Amino acid sequence: MSKQSKRREALIYHAKPTPGKIKVVPTKKYATQRDLSLAYSPGVAEPCLEIEKDIKNVYKYTAKGNLVAVISNGTAVLGLGNIGPEASKPVMEGKGLLFKIFADIDVFDIEVGTENVEEFIQTVKMIAPTFGGINLEDIKAPEAFEIEKRLKEELNIPVMHDDQHGTAIISAAALLNAIELSKKKIEEVKIVVNGAGAAAISCTRLYQAFGARRENVVMVDSKGVIRNDRDNLTDEKAEYSTERDIHTLAEAMKDADVFIGLSKADTVLPEMLKSMAKNPIVFAMANPDPEIAYSKAIATRKDIIMATGRSDHPNQVNNVLGFPYIFRGALDVRATKINEAMKMAAVKALANLAKEPVPEQVNIAYGETKLTFGKEYIIPKPFDPRLIAEVPPAVAKAAMESGVATEPITDWEKYRESLLERMGSDNKIVRLLMNRSKLDPKRVVFAEGDQLSVLKAAQIAHDEGIAKPILLGREATIRRLMKEIEFDSSDVLIVDPKSEHENKRKNRYAKVYWEQRKRRGVTYYAAQRLMRERNYFAAMMVNEGDADALISGYSRNYPSVVKPMLELIGLAPGANRVATTNIMMTKRGPLFLSDTSININPSAKELAKIAQMTSRVVKMFGMEPVMALTSYSNFGSSNHPEAAKMREAVSFLHRHYPDMIVDGELQTDFALNDEMLKERFPFSKLVGKKVNALIFPNLDSANITYKLLKELNEAESIGPIMMGMRKPVHILQLGASVDEIVNMTAVAVVDAQNKEKREQEKGGQK
Repeated sequence: MSKQSKRREALIYHAKPTPGKIKVVPTKKYATQRDLSLAYSPGVAEPCLEIEKDIKNVYKYTAKGNLVAVISNGTAVLGLGNIGPEASKPVMEGKGLLFKIFADIDVFDIEVGTENVEEFIQTVKMIAPTFGGINLEDIKAPEAFEIEKRLKEELNIPVMHDDQHGTAIISAAALLNAIELSKKKIEEVKIVVNGAGAAAISCTRLYQAFGARRENVVMVDSKGVIRNDRDNLTDEKAEYSTERDIHTLAEAMKDADVFIGLSKADTVLPEMLKSMAKNPIVFAMANPDPEIAYSKAIATRKDIIMATGRSDHPNQVNNVLGFPYIFRGALDVRATKINEAMKMAAVKALANLAKEPVPEQVNIAYGETKLTFGKEYIIPKPFDPRLIAEVPPAVAKAAMESGVATEPITDWEKYRESLLERMGSDNKIVRLLMNRSKLDPKRVVFAEGDQLSVLKAAQIAHDEGIAKPILLGREATIRRLMKEIEFDSSDVLIVDPKSEHENKRKNRYAKVYWEQRKRRGVTYYAAQRLMRERNYFAAMMVNEGDADALISGYSRNYPSVVKPMLELIGLAPGANRVATTNIMMTKRGPLFLSDTSININPSAKELAKIAQMTSRVVKMFGMEPVMALTSYSNFGSSNHPEAAKMREAVSFLHRHYPDMIVDGELQTDFALNDEMLKERFPFSKLVGKKVNALIFPNLDSANITYKLLKELNEAESIGPIMMGMRKPVHILQLGASVDEIVNMTAVAVVDAQNKEKREQEKGGQK
């Protein structure tokens, strides 16, 4: 994607359909006059009076306890510098979005129009009663140090400048593990810190808290090594000045054990790495490009342990591992501060988590066979679902033990459960899907490449590295549209099945198809004619290995697209039918609905097969399948054939697949509400478990349900995902959105990865 195209995409993302990235959503009923009279006048007077009696009641009756202010004056924004408060607002909104999706914390972003330290401090103090915590962001040094110090002293709610402490906490966790792996001691390692801003100072201070010695630290800024004889040093820089007779980064790196980079790209040369001690630890954290390229660093030193700020290399030092969970723990015990003990607890929790067995969901997301503690895994991955249940409790305990918690937690198991429940609204599965597809992108043929929405989706898939698109359609139309949307076509294959250029391939495909179907009434002439049709041609591309996966269905009705796929691709080994499932991104988490597109009125045994196939798809996404077969009936309350077939399907599954977590027949509300289920049907295999897959009695109910959820609840949908096909073939719903097509492209890639892996495993067994 060109720079201009990326710029336009970013601007459209922030402007459409609603300006900005966050909004306020009511949490109480407001439909009736009674609701409104309770929400405002006269009912609102009662909580006001209760808070007047006891100010602590503000946490009981308002949103203060889960509300953080992200505050900046825009003086040090990302890599943009001093761009002012208004220009910083998109970044602050983005930080608010991260708070919400990773830790379910609500945020108001506040942009303050002053660079005067005292004015800034007083402004924050005046608005502090609104909030349960303050996250300072993108404030330039040295003012940032004074602002944070004063606000921590003068306010009784948690305050943290994430630019300083976020990188410090995450890198400290990685450093502890790296030092352990290198068989060194933190009090003995020689550390070079390249950069002397707020983050560098905070990192170094935190390393000292864990045992690093000041005399073993050399700090370097844009003028060279920070020495005692330099003039005009700030207090923070003077804290790390040295008497050693060294002046340059190259001199400082000689025999160093650890390099911490918080500066800019390409400041470290291979010769500098070669001069470091045995088993060097290099954290090159400049963004977007590190101080030395990862590939160059590991080629230079085989014994290196390296981390960067990038997601495409091992050991990403990403602040999102810290700030959402630290504030979550602080808010949940109503801490008056975020102190050193709490930050150190977060460091230890992150370091320890990297040593624990990694959930299959994380392995799947990162395309690993088995992530294990070692040189390429010293810090948890940002998508690790355990973070929410590990870091906040550690922070909360430290707050209690250090005396800054005002609302202690007593039931830790219940607290962990509540943390996991908070993550139901987070669409991690989409991020996992995209991340996994990027690890090994496949050739995906888009059968309707001359449709603008399909082409836009192919562009995103191409530019994001999700897939290698092959575009089918009229070449002139495709090239015109590509030019229109600035889609660089230099490495994208365009195929027009109707052009004479493709005659040789069409004839080859026709011959293969005719050989397969000649005893079913298909003539060679008819086979040649069919190969001019894009869906037949696309299916043959996948069949013959000219593409790895297929996406179609945007502009044609579902049955007309399914037919050629069934004829040409056929069923997977062991499958006796095909079915589809849709993943709905609901507030309670991902919910798989089957069968949404193929089987009109399946029998009991067919339903059992659909349940089995759905189970495999759920596992493909790294989740344990918990399945309910739905009906208007509960456990035999009706003897109607439609209810009876669901009971029969469950009975079949219980007999033949006793390890499957599945039950029914059940009404949907009982399936999804564990309290209701436990009270009325305590014998159910689903009691105490969170159902993540619903199998419907017929196509009507499944299709209607998924489309209702999609339109009325704005639930994002991934699907329909084809199950039971021999090759990765996925058919869109008519008129699918660009985002839906992109998601399905990622599904097709992951499906192709899985099928390839299974083939390799079969080959290995032979």
